[in-house]
This record gives sequence, C-alpha cells and structure tokens, in this order.
Amino acid sequence: MEKLRQTLRVRKERAILVAAVLRSRDGGDGLAELTALAESAGAVVVDRFQQKIRTINAGTYIGKGKASQLAGRARRFTADVVIFDNDLSPGQIRELEEIVEVKVLDRSELILDIFATRAKTRQAKLQVELAQLEYTYPRLTRMWSHLDTLAGAGGATAAGAVGGIGTRGAGEQQLEIDRRLVSKRITELKRELENIDRRRIREINGRRGLFKICLVGYTNAGKSTLLNTLTDAGVPVEDRLFATLDTRTRKWTPSKGTEVLISDTVGFVKHLPHQLVASFKATLEEAVNADLLMHVVDVSNPDALKQIESVNNVLEEIGCGEKPILEVLNKVDVVTNIGNLETAQTLYPDAVCMSAKTGYGLDDLRETVTAKYKGTELLLRVASSQSNGKVQSFLRAHGRILNEQYVDSTVLIDAKLGRNQLPELRRLRPQAIEITDA
Repeated sequence: MEKLRQTLRVRKERAILVAAVLRSRDGGDGLAELTALAESAGAVVVDRFQQKIRTINAGTYIGKGKASQLAGRARRFTADVVIFDNDLSPGQIRELEEIVEVKVLDRSELILDIFATRAKTRQAKLQVELAQLEYTYPRLTRMWSHLDTLAGAGGATAAGAVGGIGTRGAGEQQLEIDRRLVSKRITELKRELENIDRRRIREINGRRGLFKICLVGYTNAGKSTLLNTLTDAGVPVEDRLFATLDTRTRKWTPSKGTEVLISDTVGFVKHLPHQLVASFKATLEEAVNADLLMHVVDVSNPDALKQIESVNNVLEEIGCGEKPILEVLNKVDVVTNIGNLETAQTLYPDAVCMSAKTGYGLDDLRETVTAKYKGTELLLRVASSQSNGKVQSFLRAHGRILNEQYVDSTVLIDAKLGRNQLPELRRLRPQAIEITDA
C-alpha cells in the first residue's frame, strides 16, 4: 500500500466520505461539515457513507464487513480517496487501505491538508509544517511499508551508502532514519517558531495601554467580513473554510474618543487537531492577551449552537475560558429558521444581532463595545493645574464634564468617566481624583 500514501493531498481527487457514529451518541450534522472540508481541500465528493456502529473496531474502525462494502463503492465510483469524519489509528488506516485499495485519510489529515494550502506567510507555513510532522511522527511505524533494515557501511550497496564509521553491524531500519529526520526537523521548526513567538509577544506587549479586542469564532462565520466592515482592512473574504490563517490587527474607533485594536484570528472547527492548536500558539496569542473576545457566530447555520460549544472548547484549551466574551450573532439577514435565532438570543441575552455584510446592527455593536471599553460609569471630581490642558482634553474626549470651577491656578472638574479609563486619566497626573459616587 506504499503507493497509496505518497501524498496526503486530496486536490481534484474523487472522494468518498465516511461517518461512523456510535449508536449511543448523537449523529451530529451527518456529513455536512466533512463535505465542506473536502470541497475546501479541492476534492470532488462522489459518494457519502454513513454508518451507526455499536463499538469501534480495533482493526478497521467500522468492521471488516462494512469495510468490504466501502471497497465496493470505491470501485463503483472510481474513487481516489476515502475520507473519514473520525480520527483513525495508523493500524486502522493500514487495514482499511488493504481492503478498500485506495488512499484513506482521517479528519485530522484533511484539516492539516487544508491548512497547508491556505498558508501564505512564512510563519503560517512553519506552523502548518510543524503540525503535520507532529501528526505524522507517531504514525511512521505502520503507515508506510518501506521499513526494511538498511545494510551497514561495510557493504557496497546503495543502502550501505547511508552508513559510515561506527555504523557497521546489523544496520539501521528505515523507520529509525525517518524518525530521526522528522524529529530533527520538528526541533528546527520549534526553535524558529519560538523566535517568532518572542517577537510577537514583544509586539503585543508594546500595545499596553490600548484596549484589545480579538475576533474568534467558527470558520466561515464572517470574522474577516466584520473586520473589513469595522476598519476597511481590505482582508480578502472567501466563502470557504479556513480562508484566513494569519492574524491581522487594525485600529477601530467605535465611538468618539474611543480607540481600540481589533484582531482577526484563525477560525475553529469541532475536533480541531491539537497539533494545530499547539503550533498556532503565536497566532492565538492575540486571543490570550485580549481585553475582550468578540465571538462571531453564523446564526444562520443550523448547527450554530454546537459551533459555539466547539469554539468555547478551543478557547478553554488555550487558556481563554475566563475572558470576557461578547457574542455577535452574525448573518441575521439570511436566517431561515427563526427558532434557532430566538434560542441563541435566549441563551445569550447580551448578544448583538447583526449582519457584517449589510451593516445591520452595526450601531448596536459600536454602543455595546464602547460600554465594555469604558466599564461602569463613575462620578468623579478631578483637581488639576490649569496649565495641564491634557486632563481637561481627556475628560472632554472620553467622559462627560458636568461642572468646572477655577480656584487660583487649579481647576475642579466634576465629570462622568468609565472605570476602565481611570488608569489612563491617572497617567496624565492630575493633582487629585476623587470618586464621589461609585
């Protein structure tokens, strides 16, 4: 079966999709998401095969009988690849390929393939390569059949050429060479990404004092469209999964006197391979360091609530479980099932309903973000030197001045200001700040 696994790519290949679900579990969305993933990877879906199973078969996941049925369908539809909506072990992949006689990929391999096609920047390419190698490394044992023992340097064969002084003897298995090369490359990639991580963290630390918002959400929920609508960022928008892998940060002014930084991030899916989560740590650092997460939800999707759960699981995994989150129910202009929208509004009463494409609800979003940026409004009495014009300018721009009194060289200002803006006011060094009504 070695020739079946010369490539993990599925571009322009004829694919059969398989979903095996335990009888004790909910069937989920069937093969809807896997179909979208396969098409995003460039495959042509020729057949779908769904199966309820009592237990997972150790050899073939679905059992030899069902695997034989799958082989028949692969011949009938002249398929090039079979893609499982499950994560398979190396042994299961090998057994299935022997029965089906075409290449077999699991869900994680498919997602890794999509990420590889989307990566444009050097950082994204390094992150994807690392994830692919970390996925492949434990699977080297049984996914390929070229694991013959190579002769030591003493022989005159081509295989002997890989040896040298100190390698004479029983020889070295190809598997051991593969592992050593993969391990070395993983170490190199991690070292290079650590340097990128340090640069990005310095970049993020340089934004201290600015309110940071991070857009998170399921892939294709409309995050890039929303970023373009809010900031004129000009991010390319496509109706496909994982269109954006790189973080983009822009300035946004939701209201007069309020300036924030807003960042777009890679989209999530259910069962996102943990290798990707780990390798995209630098990219996801934007979410970890954000003051507010704006969770963009495609509320027109029938599985919107499950997608919210999947996103929350990933946020928990990267350490963002306790971050303040604002749910943005996007695409309300194309909702066909009003019941889904009403359920989401009930579960998330503070959510903002909007359409990033048409601009509907944009004013509500600006007001909500401004309120979260400012925090609880406080009544203050600020004493400042009349020569310190920055204090008065700040209060006029960010708060509401209720009264001003001039006593000698001091001005006493009664004003209302958001609690979150107090640190910025203090940095302007007024003579005194008294909170008169909390």
